[in-house]
Amino acid sequence: MNKNEKFVITINRELGSGGRTVGRKVAERLGVQFYDKAIIKALTNKLQLSEEKIEQMKGQSHHWWHDFRFARGVGMGMIPIQFTEAYGGELCQPTSDMMFRIEKELLQGITADESCVVAGRCGFFVLRQHPNHLNILIQASMDFRTERLARKQNMTQEEARKAIEKVDMMRENYVTKYCGTSRYDTRNYDLVLRADGKTEDELADIIMQYINGK
Repeated sequence: MNKNEKFVITINRELGSGGRTVGRKVAERLGVQFYDKAIIKALTNKLQLSEEKIEQMKGQSHHWWHDFRFARGVGMGMIPIQFTEAYGGELCQPTSDMMFRIEKELLQGITADESCVVAGRCGFFVLRQHPNHLNILIQASMDFRTERLARKQNMTQEEARKAIEKVDMMRENYVTKYCGTSRYDTRNYDLVLRADGKTEDELADIIMQYINGK
């Protein structure tokens, strides 16, 4: 990946590994935007994007996200941290198929316009054709993940373990359904990191060293 040209870094991570925080730290160090599930959902809700709306904008311009973002005055500072699960105001309640297609189009539009870091959202698959991308997987042992999640979410160890197992299954089923591969298949990534024994800053350091070729 050449950081001097328009790029995208995708970070797939296991719940409790700290990968989302690592992604944000890498984005901050590179001076680019960070997109994750909450921000993508907030964008679709705030901008009332639908499949039809995106197709209409794409038909009007190849740089539809750039044009739409500036026409609407969209910036990261304007995206709310809290958002409703309702999609597009009164438009509809989306199916998972619909949301996957909308998120795919939105991510492809964003990354055609700007450099960024994307956490989750099947980014490693959706953005695999991007000419300048880096796919990263961050994993950790179950003990590490359980301890970290229990501490962060004020859970018991047993509650944390059950939550992790549930999310692992949901994410794997989702990736298998929409990407036709496993999120654990290391062939999908350029860099695979184990979080055990490392802080989020140390993991971000390793990624920056990889990007800088050191």
